[in-house]
Amino acid sequence: MTHRHDVQHTPRLNTEDITGIVRTALAEDIGQGDATTLAVVPPTAQAEAHFRVRENCVICGLPVARQVFRELNPDCEFIMTSTDGDAVTRGTIVATVRGPARDILTGERVALNFLQRLSGIATQTRAYVEALAGSPTRLLDTRKTTPGLRLLEKYAVRCGGGSNHRSGLYD
Repeated sequence: MTHRHDVQHTPRLNTEDITGIVRTALAEDIGQGDATTLAVVPPTAQAEAHFRVRENCVICGLPVARQVFRELNPDCEFIMTSTDGDAVTRGTIVATVRGPARDILTGERVALNFLQRLSGIATQTRAYVEALAGSPTRLLDTRKTTPGLRLLEKYAVRCGGGSNHRSGLYD
């Protein structure tokens, strides 16, 4: 089940903004290749995988997960059934990926890592925003982010209903 939160504006991520982050994450995880998948999965095998949440949360990172599979193989089809910022309940399928089994297995952990981290930030932010409801206080983030992930972590704050303060020393 999905519930849309009344966020002032729907945050967006551009593919160009996330491509470098995704490529770095894939290179870090894959290295010289996914030895297990290459050894046991036939090159022509096709697969379908569902992204099902394990607990109630605010989903965040679906466009990033989609980009993981696009980088591995543009023929992978990634279908989002939720939108970043949606409150979803345990058991909800938020996305499905179809395509070459090797690419799906190679990318699934990187995609899940992004989804888990960003959804955690969005979920915690939403809890704070709801606790402040009715007060004149607005929740702002800081620049204290994980190196290389600032864009994504600040996006997750917005998906949770918070606001961004400064992006860097330049503003």
